[in-house]
Amino acid sequence: MRTIYCISGLGADERAFSRLKVEGYRLQVIHWLQPKNSETLPQYAERMRSCISDENPVLMGLSFGGMVCIEIAKQIPVDKIIIISSVKTSTEIPAWMRTVATLKLNKILPVGSSKLTAPIQNHFLGISTSEEKAMVAAARKKVTKLYTKWAVNQAINWKNDWHHPEIYHIHGDNDKMFPIKYTRPTHTVKDAGHFMIMNKADEVNDCINAILYPVSKNKR
Repeated sequence: MRTIYCISGLGADERAFSRLKVEGYRLQVIHWLQPKNSETLPQYAERMRSCISDENPVLMGLSFGGMVCIEIAKQIPVDKIIIISSVKTSTEIPAWMRTVATLKLNKILPVGSSKLTAPIQNHFLGISTSEEKAMVAAARKKVTKLYTKWAVNQAINWKNDWHHPEIYHIHGDNDKMFPIKYTRPTHTVKDAGHFMIMNKADEVNDCINAILYPVSKNKR
């Protein structure tokens, strides 16, 4: 059985992948590391890849985790990259994020979560059920302020125009965090938001299996 190495999004943990069942593969989550002072995203990716033991692995990244997977793939040979609710290049980052980066508003305004900001963040994530809210809230409590500030800054300032020949992009057509109009996904999930890995898990599973088994299981 092969391994898919998974990296979750900002403010998420291994539970984000808990509803995915990929035939013939086991999912192994690479847990976030605490960033070092002035560490760049490529430097951080180099430390994250030390958790990968397979040659030519399959990488799967959710949201910011997709960016990290791409940075890892620049450093080691990988078989496939599957990104979910993410972006492949810096041109797919929405305009509002680029504006925040240009004006350095993330350095001025708080980027963490509070009782006031949580509903807004949940709206962008596309979550509504009590279970989803509880899971996200628990994950947020585990994330340090240092990591949050570092990750937000790295995400909005990400510079990448490199394309891996085997990169696959699964995206929801109602994603408010990364609106689909800015992206060019290879697989689109209808009526799905940023948190579709949980609330549209069956459809995401179909896309993943179509990627891994393009002849026998391609349903799209």
